[in-house]
Parts: sequence; structure tokens; C-alpha cells
Amino acid sequence: MDPLVFTPCAANSSGAPESVYRIGEVERVTKETDVKVRLDLDGMGVSDCDTGIPFLDHMLDQLASHGLFDVHVKACGDIHIDDHHTNEDVALAIGTALLKALGDRKGINRFGNFSAPLDEAAVNVILDLSGRPHLSYDLCIPTERVGTYDTQLVEHFFQSLVNTSGMTLHIRQLAGKNSHHIIEATFKAFARALRQATEYDLRRRGSVPSSKGVLSRS
Repeated sequence: MDPLVFTPCAANSSGAPESVYRIGEVERVTKETDVKVRLDLDGMGVSDCDTGIPFLDHMLDQLASHGLFDVHVKACGDIHIDDHHTNEDVALAIGTALLKALGDRKGINRFGNFSAPLDEAAVNVILDLSGRPHLSYDLCIPTERVGTYDTQLVEHFFQSLVNTSGMTLHIRQLAGKNSHHIIEATFKAFARALRQATEYDLRRRGSVPSSKGVLSRS
């Protein structure tokens, strides 16, 4: 039997495989919501988000700006009841778009670790694009609402995103007293950690960052 020889796929000077467009598009329609998401991992930080939930739109702006992703989200949901279903389905759709955009995950860093401050608040986010969904969430948000947004929905947003993307995510609050600052620092840290994880590793030259040779949701 001939010996196995590993030949990495062609990669450009950034470590990215040639002719790869990392864009995920998702439409999620239920009796409760109608959500459309387009996510470009190699964008310029463009945000075009209208979920009907102003504070969530503000947080998605942070994801785009600090992750340098192009994030387009249009959602119509039953916010006359509350924001729960729309918040959840937007996160599920973003997670699915991320899953699609990552493809086989060849050449990426895979891991991300970033701490972001916002005035008195500071939050650390560690993540692994492992294909294994897990959320460890340790935020102490002192108020029940920021504007009209129920702060319980922050954890639910990240849990939903983790479930569909196949991400291991740890969120830890280092400091903070202001609810808005704590949540915004979380999204900024998440954006930078995700940017770090999705960027290409020059030395990998297109190989899968796993000793198993594969990263998947199964």
C-alpha cells in the first residue's frame, strides 16, 4: 500500500484557501417570526440590521463593527407579545449563517480569546469553533431591562447562536455595574474573539485545525 501523503490545498499570502467566499445566507420562517440573515466573515464591518428590537440592533452593530463582519439582518416577529421569539430566531439564524460561512473550517485559527472594557465594565469571551455546542455564561446584569429589552434575553441569544453554529463559548464578567455597559462589552468581546477565531492562520496553509482532521457539527 502506498504511504499516505498530505497535500495542503492552495492558499494565498493570508493563509486563506484560494477562491473561498465565506458568506452564509439564511431565511428562517415560523408562525412567530420571519428572519433573513446574510453574514460575510470577510467583510468591512457593514451593519444593516432591523429586528424591530432597537437594543438588539445596537448589539448587532457591535458584532459587525468590531468583528469586521458584514451583518445584514431583517426580522419581523411577534414583538407585540414580547421580544423573546424574535431575539431567539435572529440568534438561531445568525448561528446557522456562521455555520454555512465557515464551511469545512480549513485554515482558520479556530480559537478566540478577547477581553473588552467599557467604562467600569469588562467582559472576557473565549470561544472554540469546534463543532460542539456549549455555553458557559457568567454575567451578573443588575437590571431587568435596558430600555425595553429584557436582559434575560442576552443569555438566550448566545445559547441559541451556540446551538446552531456548533460553537463552544465561555462568557465571563470581570467587572461592571451598568447593565448597558456589561452587555455591550460582551458583544464587543464576542465580536473580537470570533474575528480572531475565523481569521486564517498562515502556518496552517489550508489544513483543518484539529488533530482529528475534521471539524463538524456531528
